[in-house]
Amino acid sequence: MNTKSPHIILEGPKEYKLGELKGNEIVYDFNEILTYLNAKGKLLFGTGFKIVIEDRDVLFKLCNYFIKDEANCKKLDIDIHKGILLTGPVGCGKTSLMKLLRHIVPHQKAYKLIPTRNIVFGFNHVGYKTIEDYGSTNYFCFDDLGVEPIGRHYGKDCNVMGEILLSRYELFLEHKVKTHATSNLNAQELEERYGNRVRSRMRELFNLIAFDSESYDKRK
Repeated sequence: MNTKSPHIILEGPKEYKLGELKGNEIVYDFNEILTYLNAKGKLLFGTGFKIVIEDRDVLFKLCNYFIKDEANCKKLDIDIHKGILLTGPVGCGKTSLMKLLRHIVPHQKAYKLIPTRNIVFGFNHVGYKTIEDYGSTNYFCFDDLGVEPIGRHYGKDCNVMGEILLSRYELFLEHKVKTHATSNLNAQELEERYGNRVRSRMRELFNLIAFDSESYDKRK
């Protein structure tokens, strides 16, 4: 990372300029960001990766959030202090985008992307320490929220991600720690999965950004 020019990103021999530095502020260019994301996506996920025009609106919201463009975020009803809950059909590219977008702001605190299934498997093995581990001030993106199995440790069932979300909510209130997530479920389905209490906390934790329900499976 070039700390003096955080708007310029090097990928091997190639340089990507995401905007202009004006004083201490970066004025980003959305089209330049898309060019970089397309190139970085190919490096991360293979040459078949491409940014598609149908996703432009979702990407515009996500990019403005990550670069913390307060004026645009206000117009888009996005709170830069909350995390992101990115929802949409299976295969529409949620996980790839959340892996990808953190690369446009290498100067910001990074988050770890963790599949929720893995968290529940960890709970089944070691118990409540798993929930405590995710109550830390690290930033996380919980991938595939809502489709993980119920946890079971020594014969006791536990809605592991529901408990973790409540812990993350407390961290957000006390320390402004961000949490991100992806999900195939809509708001109603998430409420059925976690209950009204967790769902109301999620409204305060997350900005909801949703792909169109007709968005096609890009893995086919």
